[in-house]
Order: sequence, then C-alpha cells, then structure tokens
Amino acid sequence: MKQFQYVITDPVGIHARPAGLLVKAAKALDSTVTIEKVGGKSASANKLMAVMGLGVKGGDTVNVTVEGGNEDANAAAMEQFFKENL
Repeated sequence: MKQFQYVITDPVGIHARPAGLLVKAAKALDSTVTIEKVGGKSASANKLMAVMGLGVKGGDTVNVTVEGGNEDANAAAMEQFFKENL
C-alpha cells in the first residue's frame, strides 16, 4: 500500500470535470485507488459520484491510497495527475 497527501490547488476543488478525469485515470490503473478528505469521508476513485460527494474544495488536503498491482508506478502516476489537474 502506498499513500500520499495532496493539497488541492484548484480554487473550485474537485468538481465535475476534474472528477471525471480522475475517475478515468484511476480506472486505467491495475490498483485500487481511494481518496480520503482529511477529517472527512473517503471514496473509491473509480466512482464519479462518490468522488464528487466528498465535497473537496480548494485548499483541502486529501490522502490518496493506492493498493495492489504495481503500487509504486501507479502511486507516482496518481501523484502526477493530482499535480497537473488539481
């Protein structure tokens, strides 16, 4: 299991467009990706409505957990995705 924390820099947070991109990126991996809003709930990154339901806003911190498959490469890919899109 690999984990990293990320502070959302997009002022709007994880809304429909980036959530859709996140789900697409997570589904392409052979790992299970879970996003947890610090101090809040968590959701599978493969489920669009669950990700949007977290209510992540700009400035919020999220924990991202990658389990199974090639964890090192997939965690690095998810971290890069967050830096480029969120």
